[in-house]
Formats: sequence, structure tokens, C-alpha cells
Amino acid sequence: MARKQRPEGPTGFAIVDKAPGFTSHDVVAKARGILGTRKVGHSGTLDPDATGVLLLGVGRATRVLRFLDGAPKSYVGEIVLGAETDTLDSAGEVTVTHDMSSVTFNDVVAAGRTFVGEIMQVPPMVSAIKIDGKRLHQLAREGIEVERPPRPVTIHSLDIQATDEPHVFRAEVQCSSGTYIRSLAADIGTALGGGAHLRALRRTAIGSFTEAEAHPIDEVVLLPAAVAVRDLSPVTVNAETADDIRYGRVLDQSRIGLGGEGPYPLLDEAGDLLAVYENHKSNMVKPAIVLAQPAPKQEEPSS
Repeated sequence: MARKQRPEGPTGFAIVDKAPGFTSHDVVAKARGILGTRKVGHSGTLDPDATGVLLLGVGRATRVLRFLDGAPKSYVGEIVLGAETDTLDSAGEVTVTHDMSSVTFNDVVAAGRTFVGEIMQVPPMVSAIKIDGKRLHQLAREGIEVERPPRPVTIHSLDIQATDEPHVFRAEVQCSSGTYIRSLAADIGTALGGGAHLRALRRTAIGSFTEAEAHPIDEVVLLPAAVAVRDLSPVTVNAETADDIRYGRVLDQSRIGLGGEGPYPLLDEAGDLLAVYENHKSNMVKPAIVLAQPAPKQEEPSS
């Protein structure tokens, strides 16, 4: 007896405004309960105390998240001069204090300018990066500190403003994926001859996905999977080509009018995401992921 296929759960994309006090995994767990499916993933981890934009993929659209991991990020937070913490943010315990009463606003702005552009950054111990197969935050909980090789990141812009609190400065940052704003705040403190930590971090955008579009997890809105790839310049194909894409066939670039480095999100004429293709050999493209399923065969009427 043939086993009945279970009905497929929802597929789509969500832009969530993460509340403080929740890990990114907590948000995923809550989304699973709300949407009624285990197939939920996220792109762009946020620290528990941080708020702001977190992207979720649901159902078959979880496979699209890999194409969002490298998107640039935008943040706003507060740099608190005079105190270093073991987590580089206000969630940690103060480890060292400094008298930085002589530091002026102009000093902070000048120090910030030195970090704009391509820089090498040492990731914090409390992070999800793996060293020798173990995540740094696990080692940190065991009281172990290891050497972390600096990694290249890019600070596209850094706008520093004074606040009503002495030696607390608001920072708006646009940066590459993989940048730690906690490390940036700490490094600015060191550059000023003392120390600093980060407070009230909020992510305001991932690529073109902004906080204005985000919803609290309790009010999550499931969008079509095609929305997730809007920053990758999707291409619409005709019905015949769409059928070949559903079967994951390798195609000639000229057939779709593609060019450049890819990846290439391909939509059907109804605007639904069929697949994401990538370059393959000379002038050919192949599927990196296929979301659409082949249309069921029509049964021939019995005579």
C-alpha cells in the first residue's frame, strides 16, 4: 500500500523585528509554533540584547537564505566610553575602567574615521564563530580564551553623534556582513587611549530589507519567496523555460538573457520564484536551488 504524502506546510519569507531578550534561535522556535512547521531558518544572527531586522525563510524558502548571508548590514547603537566588558557590550561584566574625561566629541569622530573602509577585525570571544570545531561562545562559557585571527571586514560608513549622556555616543554604521559592532566600539575605545563597550544595538537593515518592513514575531507576515531575492535582480522566464527550470535542467545563458556573475533568481510569469541558478561552464547556467516542483502529470482518461 502506497504511503500517503503529508501535505506540504507553508513556504515563504518573513522580515521580523526581533525584540530584546530573545536569541535568534528563540525567534525561529516561536515562528515554528506560529506557522505550524519545523522548516524555519534565519539569516543574520543577532545577539540576545540586540533588536531589529532578522530574516526568516520558511518551508522550501529556507534554501534561499544562503543568498542573503553576504548582504550588507546597517546598525545603530551607543558607544559607552570608559568601561570595557567581557562581552564587549552592556550584557557583560565590567573588566576594566578608564578615566576618559578629557576625550571630546571631536576626538571620538576622528577616531571613528580611522575605521571606515576595509579593516581587519578580531571577532569577540562571545560569538558563534568556530575555532577548531568549537564555537567561541561555548569556550567563553568554560572560561577559555583563545587567539582569534583577525578577519577582513568593511565599514562603509560610520556616523557618530553626541547624546545627552557624557561619554556616550550614538553610532550609525553601514558595514559588510560578518562585522561585529561590539568589536568596533571596543576598538574605538582603545584607539582613544582607553576602552569602551557597546549598548542598545539595533539592526536597521539587511540589504534593502529595513526595519520599516519588519513585524514583531507575534505579528509575523509571510511573504512570497520571491521577495527574499529582490536584491539579486530576478529574471522572469516564459512558460516553456519555466518547465525546464522545474526539472532543474542546465540551460544556455542566452536563452534567458543572463550575464554577469550571478546568482540568478528565476521567476515564472506569475512572479513566483522557481529557482536560483548559477554560472556553469561556458555560457551555461545550472540550478543552485530549485523551489518549484514539476507540474503533476495529467492522467489519461480511461476508455
